[in-house]
Amino acid sequence: MIEIKNISKKYKKNKKVINDVNLEIKDGEIFGFLGPNGAGKTTTIKMITGILEIDEGDILIDGKSIKKEPIEAKKQIGFVPDNPDVFLKLKGIEYLNFMADIYEVSTQDRVKRIKELSEKFEINNVLNNKIESYSHGMRQKLIIIGVLLHNPKNWILDEPMTGLDPKSSFELKNMMREHANQKNTVFFSTHILDVAERLCDRIGIIDKGKLLFVGTYEDLKKELKENKSLEELFMEIVENE
Repeated sequence: MIEIKNISKKYKKNKKVINDVNLEIKDGEIFGFLGPNGAGKTTTIKMITGILEIDEGDILIDGKSIKKEPIEAKKQIGFVPDNPDVFLKLKGIEYLNFMADIYEVSTQDRVKRIKELSEKFEINNVLNNKIESYSHGMRQKLIIIGVLLHNPKNWILDEPMTGLDPKSSFELKNMMREHANQKNTVFFSTHILDVAERLCDRIGIIDKGKLLFVGTYEDLKKELKENKSLEELFMEIVENE
């Protein structure tokens, strides 16, 4: 479970880019975090993962405060960032072993997980190549594999489908559903609204640092009294803000 408790973030001139966001992502659900560019999605995710400091409020990961117990809280998450261009001089297998070392994954478990996931995402034949030689999609797959090695309870994914081929995107969506079905948490941001409509148990819509809506797709249709696609309803609620 991820509990976001009245968080705010200020940048230049003390302007709040995240304004008093309060949100609970429950065990057993896929939660889609939606918003236009610059709405505050990635800033919020970076505070959840401890990359950015929280100016006001707190975030709890399975009861562990990201402010007060950052190491314990981070052990409970797997984070896929919006940019997969990391550690480009390492070989793929070196990066995966590095991630396994950080999360103290045993040799037996890491060998099994690396084999299983690299075959699922079809990059097992390039793990001995340097990451700089990978395409964007291959780097994205490697990052996803790296954060799943320690089988974290809470998945936090920032635009995870970007660059993935259709088969890998299909596999990832199935894995997200399986993970949630096991009473775990999946929190992901996306611009692909038809994916969010089909996949998410609940959604949150953020714009200009404020949460405009939290609930199911059906809740949103009832609130706006219109039987439209999520994409159409999203545009309506954002444009009316």
